[in-house]
Amino acid sequence: MTNTPARPSKRSLVGARCVVSGAVALGDEKYVLLTTFKRDGTPVATPVWAAPLDGGSFGFWTSSGSGKAKRLAHTSRVTVQPSDARGRVKDGSQPVEATARVVTGDEYEQLRQKIIAKYGFMTKVTHALGVIGGMVKRKRIPYGDIGVIVTPR
Repeated sequence: MTNTPARPSKRSLVGARCVVSGAVALGDEKYVLLTTFKRDGTPVATPVWAAPLDGGSFGFWTSSGSGKAKRLAHTSRVTVQPSDARGRVKDGSQPVEATARVVTGDEYEQLRQKIIAKYGFMTKVTHALGVIGGMVKRKRIPYGDIGVIVTPR
């Protein structure tokens, strides 16, 4: 009979960083599936970029006119889970309960710099696509004008 060490849990807190699947902090993921909740409790999942912040939190930017910003205005409850750009969750990962808060001003500017440092040229590409999409739809909404800081529980 061999003694095999117990497997680490899929979701655990290591230090001050929230770790999913035993090794990677959520802020180190390229994409995270963010699930916000409507007033009636219906979940709405959206993949977002994730820039690591202090204390195990991570952040992303969004439009003040987006559905997620509107949903966050009435509840800070969210769940997060590592995913790909299409929102397909990573095998072996579990959703993590978290709280989210919208930031502007200096906090937003610091978050913005971290996103640009992590995603670089892609920030310009997505901005251009957003402008083109707004012209085609004849409905312009601001691009990345607010930040959201997510803190896993």
